Amino acid sequence: MNSNQYHLNLQQKITNHRAVVGVIGLGYVGLPFAVEKAKVGFQVIGIERNPLRVADVNQGKNYISDVKDDELKEVVSQGYFKATDSFDVVPEMDVIVICVPTPLTKNLVPNLSYVESVTTEIAKKLRPGQLITLESTTYPGTTDEVMKPILEGKSELQQGQEFFLAHSPERVDPGNKRYTTKNTCKVVGASDSNSLDVANLFYQQTIEKVVTVSSAKAAELVKVFENTFRAVNIALVNELALLCDRLDLNVWEVLDAANTKPFGIMPFYPGPGVGGHCIPLDPHYLEWKAKEFNFQTRFIRLAGELNRKMPEFVQEKAWRTLNNLGIAPSRSQILILGVSYKKDLADCRESPALEVMKLLLADGVEITYHDPYIPELSLEGQIYKSADLDDNLIKNADLVIITTDHSNIDYVGLVEKAKAVLDTRGITRKLDCNQEKVTLL
Repeated sequence: MNSNQYHLNLQQKITNHRAVVGVIGLGYVGLPFAVEKAKVGFQVIGIERNPLRVADVNQGKNYISDVKDDELKEVVSQGYFKATDSFDVVPEMDVIVICVPTPLTKNLVPNLSYVESVTTEIAKKLRPGQLITLESTTYPGTTDEVMKPILEGKSELQQGQEFFLAHSPERVDPGNKRYTTKNTCKVVGASDSNSLDVANLFYQQTIEKVVTVSSAKAAELVKVFENTFRAVNIALVNELALLCDRLDLNVWEVLDAANTKPFGIMPFYPGPGVGGHCIPLDPHYLEWKAKEFNFQTRFIRLAGELNRKMPEFVQEKAWRTLNNLGIAPSRSQILILGVSYKKDLADCRESPALEVMKLLLADGVEITYHDPYIPELSLEGQIYKSADLDDNLIKNADLVIITTDHSNIDYVGLVEKAKAVLDTRGITRKLDCNQEKVTLL
């Protein structure tokens, strides 16, 4: 079979939904993606190294909030979706979508070990006619400079002729009920026309709008720029919060008034720092890559420094609040309200609340926390469990710090019962409560 036949054959399989879709990594990106493809009749096989997740998927048990329980059960029970921990199924797949973590080292250097490991496993079993797409966020050049040499070298097949390779960065916003995998515009890039063609066709089957760009490298840059845009603007309002603290101004009042302008401004708000799988990490991928070209990304570096400093600012304001009450910080009891990185979400990856807790613990503070979405967490070698948010818990705390603004909390009642509240999210600023008890970030 020649290259045109591989191309046409895969196109037909995708169009007729006879293509077998493999999804590697069944986490916050991979599981919703797999379910979406299975819902329209694709046979989907998930590869996941965590045996507990494999067992849950095969039993139709959901563990990702953005996936509907009944939809997962339905596609599993109908035989459209199954999971395994083995790469032996790779030859069965026509399309292979990679959704694995791309963390940073402690020195803010990209760690592509998951991408490289998975690509190597695929390359060992790669057959002609397959499409591989990388959805993991990474620096521009990963698909062409890291994945392609591994795939071609180990398989002795050629990209664009015998197999196809593309990059389509994930655009998942956990907890967002309005924009889901299906209705969020998808960007696709590849460095040869055949790969771009089949990747575009594949994503069009379940996503309402697909935008193609000229190369995998361009698609990779799209994603890191999106997250860098947010990181820089969050850093800007965080810096404004630091300045307003010196000027004795209310940063929330300033921002609320500024955001009434109907043009030329976008709402961003300060907080205890940035968290999640994107904003704290992805801009540093671009910063690291730029150094290869002797280019200094100064905005990115400064934004990272500012955002990482915010937990220390929260600590400082906590000490000031306690001192104003005549309470020694080192002998205080503090209640942390919310440890997930985003409200109404069971995810504390890179959460700034954890950094705040570490700083307070280092100063000898007695800490308890409440988070309805995170029943327990490990911090500094100890296990902490979420305490029930009852009257005694609130009244016994010398200070309540709101680090995550979950929607299911009675903040008016909280302020009424608490001795003092440090609100890092601005959730109480428009409520009818005793504002004298509240210190805003």
